[in-house]
Amino acid sequence: MELDQLRYFLKIAELENITRAAEALGVSQSALSRSVQRLEEELGRPLLERKTRRVVVTEAGNLLRRRAKEILALLDDTKTEIMDDGSHGRLRIGAIPTIAPYFLPPVLQDFAADHPEATLMVQEMTTDALIKQCKEGDIDVAVVSLPIDVRYLDVEPLFEEELLLAVSPQHPLAKKRRIEPTDLMDQPFILLDELHCLSDQVLTYCHQQLLQPVVVERTSQLAMVQELVAMGHGVSLVPAMAVRCDASKRRLYRRIVNPTPRRTIAAMWNPYRFVSRLQTQFRQTLMRYGKQAAADTAEGSPPG
Repeated sequence: MELDQLRYFLKIAELENITRAAEALGVSQSALSRSVQRLEEELGRPLLERKTRRVVVTEAGNLLRRRAKEILALLDDTKTEIMDDGSHGRLRIGAIPTIAPYFLPPVLQDFAADHPEATLMVQEMTTDALIKQCKEGDIDVAVVSLPIDVRYLDVEPLFEEELLLAVSPQHPLAKKRRIEPTDLMDQPFILLDELHCLSDQVLTYCHQQLLQPVVVERTSQLAMVQELVAMGHGVSLVPAMAVRCDASKRRLYRRIVNPTPRRTIAAMWNPYRFVSRLQTQFRQTLMRYGKQAAADTAEGSPPG
């Protein structure tokens, strides 16, 4: 049994399709099929059941999948530990879409300047996907929004930020500098789709204020939410970090008081995987930028 065979098998199990797995791995479909066939011959059990449009992992295949992940994770950790000098190595970073483009760029630039020989790989995913990737060791550090209620992962809060009301300049609420929750009654809301935790946070805040928001549109990108607000389709709650990056005059932002909606940004990682010095230093950089973000929020006026 070879390591490449395990990697090939895991990719097929993940994609449930030999053709797509071959494309992802950069090998021929015939070579991939032969590799799995040799594994099945060696183990004496079928690992995959071939259907018309996909392949399904058998009971024996599921056992091999769990063990293969453990074996490859142990090998990766061993390599990382041997090579760990605090300067070289690869760091895999994940973040949710409502954080990645607004908070990460200066963090990455600063860290890369201090660690020029390190390789930083960034992936933007939803919270559920990042949790899965962290558990499996495919992400070293993720930047997420709380709450995160997951076993076997460590979570460290970085800072809090408020959510501001986004309206078009022609909207009646644009004339008010401070918004009360009652002002949101019967307002049409534009939200991200249900995969994004920001939508849950907005709805949770509204329900806590005994509001029943009317959701008229959903989209997959925060930038599109802002555009729909500018077009007068409705209102939304937008994180302060995204507001600071918005130079457009086609929408305005107002602070909501009594109470102010907020979210907590945090770092997440798997403490049961090897934690390199590079990873520890990156988390320290995140904490430093988090403290600065908290100080900016405490000292400054609301953005927008």
